[in-house]
Amino acid sequence: MSWSTWSTGRRIGVVAGAVVALAALVIGAVVAFSGGGGQQAVQPVATTASTTTTTVAPPIAPLTGLPDPTGVSQTRSSLGVKIENTPEARPQSGLDLADVVYEEVVEGGITRFWSFFNSATPDNVGPIRSVRLMDPNIVSALGGTIAFSGGTPDNVALIRQTPTVWVDESNAGDAYYRESSRAAPHNLYGDTAKLWTRGGTPVPPRPLFAYVAKGQTFTGDGVGQFHVGLSPGYDPTYTYDAATSTWKRAYGFAPFLGADGTQVAPTNVIVQFINYPAGSEGELLGSGDAWIFSNGALVKGRWAKSDPTVPTQFTNVFGVPVPLTPGRTWIELAPLTAAVDVVAAPLPPPTTVPPTTTTLKKKQSK
Repeated sequence: MSWSTWSTGRRIGVVAGAVVALAALVIGAVVAFSGGGGQQAVQPVATTASTTTTTVAPPIAPLTGLPDPTGVSQTRSSLGVKIENTPEARPQSGLDLADVVYEEVVEGGITRFWSFFNSATPDNVGPIRSVRLMDPNIVSALGGTIAFSGGTPDNVALIRQTPTVWVDESNAGDAYYRESSRAAPHNLYGDTAKLWTRGGTPVPPRPLFAYVAKGQTFTGDGVGQFHVGLSPGYDPTYTYDAATSTWKRAYGFAPFLGADGTQVAPTNVIVQFINYPAGSEGELLGSGDAWIFSNGALVKGRWAKSDPTVPTQFTNVFGVPVPLTPGRTWIELAPLTAAVDVVAAPLPPPTTVPPTTTTLKKKQSK
């Protein structure tokens, strides 16, 4: 008998009067040999099947470009809320959790915010205030649900014609409430859980920005701090925090805090220079200059928007889209003549040259 005969499973001769029992594990079976005809019996042996585990990457939140392990960003539309910014309204609720915030100039040089939520949401948000003529050009690209409180009849009629599910005091029901610790009109708040039930499309919202690819970083001229020259009291300063890769927002030396004490600190800040023909009601269709701050750097580029329903495009001077760092983004809708003070980032060691400050004034675009 040869081992080749064993290995091929062929019949093995019988030794008269003797029973030869041979057992071996061959590809998950035990083969036993016996006398009396020399047939082989095969008994299966339990085997452990190999498994392959595939890790599925979490979805990407459309308004931040960040991974969303919960997947909640894929299950709902955006929720946009018009928020007041007078000193009486501060500290506001919810701004620090907004995926995207637009700051616009209204009458008298004061500012107000459109805050958009999708990947995260506060329990309540406010104070909620009125709409302006320019607002349809902000909210239409996102759709979803929007919440506001009043406005002139013409402006309210226009905002109600946008592709959104609108909520105001006429139909809010218990989704709006008055905060007893504040004086009217600075005390109207929204219950976000109830506002989310109003629905809205598209689900999920479309992305507004391009983001840098994995393994790449936003690059530009080094910036440690910049100041946007809006009216006094409404002129924010953003200071880059390398530990969190965010721009910490302040008014002068006072941090700009949310109601929970958290300092507002977006990952990206875009200063979009627009025309305010009468000092308010900015023009958001067309094109102009844009300064894009991210990752402690500045890229000077352009913005363009052809229709209220399409996102604003932000490109470099060559017309190539500028990808942002994934994270929250604030857009400062600054007047064409607004000055921006930029503090250059400190040079790396061993250079000892201190940072310099330059004031850069915008010229009217032609």
